Amino acid sequence: MAEDWQQGGFGLYIHWPFCAAKCPYCDFNSHVAREIDHQRWLRAYISEINRVAAMVPGRVLNTVYFGGGTPSLMPPETVSRIIERIRDRWPMANDLEVTLEANPGSVESGRFAGFAAAGVSRVSIGVQALNDTDLGRLGRIHSVAEARQAVDIAHKYFSRVSFDLIYARQDQTVSDWRRELTEALAMGTDHLSLYQLTIEPGTAFGERHARGKLSGLPDDDRAGAMYELTQELCELGGLPAYEVSNHARYGSESRHNLIYWRYGNYAGIGPGAHGRLTLNGRRHATEAHRAPDTWLRAAEAGSGDSIREPIPARDQGEEYLMMGLRIAEGIDPARFEAMSGQALPERAIGDLEEIGMITRDTDRLRATPRGRLVLNAVIRALLAG
Repeated sequence: MAEDWQQGGFGLYIHWPFCAAKCPYCDFNSHVAREIDHQRWLRAYISEINRVAAMVPGRVLNTVYFGGGTPSLMPPETVSRIIERIRDRWPMANDLEVTLEANPGSVESGRFAGFAAAGVSRVSIGVQALNDTDLGRLGRIHSVAEARQAVDIAHKYFSRVSFDLIYARQDQTVSDWRRELTEALAMGTDHLSLYQLTIEPGTAFGERHARGKLSGLPDDDRAGAMYELTQELCELGGLPAYEVSNHARYGSESRHNLIYWRYGNYAGIGPGAHGRLTLNGRRHATEAHRAPDTWLRAAEAGSGDSIREPIPARDQGEEYLMMGLRIAEGIDPARFEAMSGQALPERAIGDLEEIGMITRDTDRLRATPRGRLVLNAVIRALLAG
């Protein structure tokens, strides 16, 4: 009998924690380091791959994702050795997707040939803005010209190319965003990740905002207008939204991220990496030590994980709901009930359907575009109902 996770697939996430500089808006587990012992880190990754493969042997691996941090700062030889060991330890899907996140810049772009030779098939480039002034405000250390060059070079080496942009930036108007997004769509990638700027506690932007020093942020109405414009332009440009912040040509969706959103299984390796693994028929949450030095020592001692614990049935249902309603295909209510032990509340579904926040048919429940705009409220209503 197939286990529930197989409806989402199995992926492997590798976290590289180092960056050339820390962006003021970033709350990811990323660090600036003066020196990195690449051979020591490689040995630790290899050891962790071996450990996880022994836990979940024989599974067909659908995706590998190198995230960070800035994985394009890794030597291509390191990426090659990691992929080689992964191929040794699991059977591969015929359409295996191997993604690597990259930042623009001549040195990193020059490595693209090496990453392609190592087995990377898809890159996701952190462009973030097509405006040099705003790149400076965002703490980015590349220019628009370098970003364009990186995208052009990526198209030469990889079959699939994505890049990120942040909107609702300081002093940005809806017209500014229209021009920038139109320019982005003309750059010919098959996938765009388009995120609204959020001010996170503990970041440099968060501290400035708390002191009233972050001026020009759009109000909710202007940010909402930018979101709606994003949906409209991307739909017209052939990259419809398949998730709240992600747009792709049909067939070019991020298969790795779909494993998360479809609530499959994924192993997380590297500092702070999270995982969801079904072991002996029960889904477990895993989390690696967050501090790079702590993780490195722990991995060398036998396991980089700080947490591995079973997930209660109700929490599994909530996670599936929260992840699955982010994507246009939505969720299967019967799967939610089997997982959590309770059905979604019919009255809450009816109320949300009546006001145009969700739709449903025989076996799917979906958030509408309007519903995805206020998705947290939709989820709260379903869970409270």
